[in-house]
Amino acid sequence: MATSTSSSTTSHTTRAADADRERIVERLHAAAVEGRLRPDELDARLEAALSASTYLELDRVVADLPAQAAATGPARRPPELGAFAATSILLLAIWALTGMGYFWPVWPILGWGLFVVPGALTGGRVRACRRSA
Repeated sequence: MATSTSSSTTSHTTRAADADRERIVERLHAAAVEGRLRPDELDARLEAALSASTYLELDRVVADLPAQAAATGPARRPPELGAFAATSILLLAIWALTGMGYFWPVWPILGWGLFVVPGALTGGRVRACRRSA
């Protein structure tokens, strides 16, 4: 079932805004890139989307397309990973400039890394452990 462009509290007869039409246009372009729409279909649907005045008309344009993925942009690393990498490099530079004796940066890098790296690898999602009864 296609995802509705309107929220559950918005009626299909409610007038659509320019931002709503632009969202549908982006979704149609994405579908064309995926090979779901031929160029002639894309043109017809773009015209229908840009001339739509209600949510019902917009929903009809994308009714047979699968629901759009939640994240449409490129994957971005968590900001903690950047701070962790920058601090690790700084600690290594300090260690190198002070004579490269005992490798003390391992402790702050390892300690902080145990918390930052697993979250970065899972995209910030941590799975809770469950015990079966």
